[in-house]
Amino acid sequence: MRVSTAIAAAFLAAASAASAAAAAAPVSDTGKRTINVTVYGDDPCPKGSDGEIVVCARRTDNERYRIPKELRKREERPSETSWAARMRGLEEAGRSSMPGSCSAVGSWGQTGCFQQMIRQWSAARAAARSEAANQP
Repeated sequence: MRVSTAIAAAFLAAASAASAAAAAAPVSDTGKRTINVTVYGDDPCPKGSDGEIVVCARRTDNERYRIPKELRKREERPSETSWAARMRGLEEAGRSSMPGSCSAVGSWGQTGCFQQMIRQWSAARAAARSEAANQP
């Protein structure tokens, strides 16, 4: 218990030293405001008014009405996974002890390797199909 208290005290000391250093650092406020804009095709980059810096990113005209590539791919959330997919995962986790397991131990080990190869091929094909469907 004393070791964790000592570690916590060391972290607090380091954090307070870092904040003191940040407070002592000179602040350079130039009074200018930066604006980031994405323009498409041959559209002109807008001019900034006094005290503004405009940074333009240019994309092709055929991407004008599309969702940007950075936002297209969604991460998988466990709350959005179907029960069928969850059960498939549980079956795969316990497959090593079941018949057709592609191992030298247990029943049907000799046929399990071919079944495992077919399952991997099918999963790769489904993943490629899903990836192609997500790309508009």
